[in-house]
Amino acid sequence: QGKFTLLRDTRTDGSFLVHHFLSFYLRAGCKVCFVALLQSFSHYNIVAQKLGVSLAAAKERGQLVFLEGLKSCLDLLFGEEEQPGQPSPLQFLSGSTSDLKALFDFVRVSLTPADGDSWKGPVLLVDDLSVLLSLGAAPVAVLDFIHYCRVSVCCQLKGNVVVLVHSNEDSEDEENKLVVNSLCHHSDLILWAEGLATGFCKDVHGQIKIIKRLSLRQAAEQDLVQIYQYKIQDRNVTFFARGLSAAVL
Repeated sequence: QGKFTLLRDTRTDGSFLVHHFLSFYLRAGCKVCFVALLQSFSHYNIVAQKLGVSLAAAKERGQLVFLEGLKSCLDLLFGEEEQPGQPSPLQFLSGSTSDLKALFDFVRVSLTPADGDSWKGPVLLVDDLSVLLSLGAAPVAVLDFIHYCRVSVCCQLKGNVVVLVHSNEDSEDEENKLVVNSLCHHSDLILWAEGLATGFCKDVHGQIKIIKRLSLRQAAEQDLVQIYQYKIQDRNVTFFARGLSAAVL
């Protein structure tokens, strides 16, 4: 509890990690606020069903609060309000404000326990934070949003925050680099999915670097780094040590 987990991907798609955490926390009985900026609800629901979880059922029982970013953007840009009188969480797109306060308020209200709630703990899941930059949000506004979410969800509500960001070491996108580097410094755990430097392989889809930020808690400690390779299958992901894939053995 109270942990901030950063999912990072380079030269590959790390969304399989998002699907894992979404199904994991729903099965664990946690209250989940999912800020989905990359795909539609039906996409996430189809993948979740393969993992044995129904997002539609979770929404109906109040366990899952789902913000469909693609639909919210269209509603805002074409002047349609999702609920009359309710400000859109992505209000910064209209140009009336430059901060992400409306998005933070949406998260805070969604995860604040109501009377009679029996969920085990609140979880904020964001896929993917880099989209906010592409939509025109300033890096400082994005980092402020994550900071306030960490204070509210991790510290006050004793919940967890899981965020996916895209990073490309060869990219000239300085704003994205700033956000990614800042988040790395503040995260308790980093799961970094990388594409293979040697190119495509049907038996190895990439490698994942697991960085446990021990130095965040104790200054003298070294971060614990573990590296595995993985292969994504239809319903699960297989992990193995480097050099022990079916292609080698």
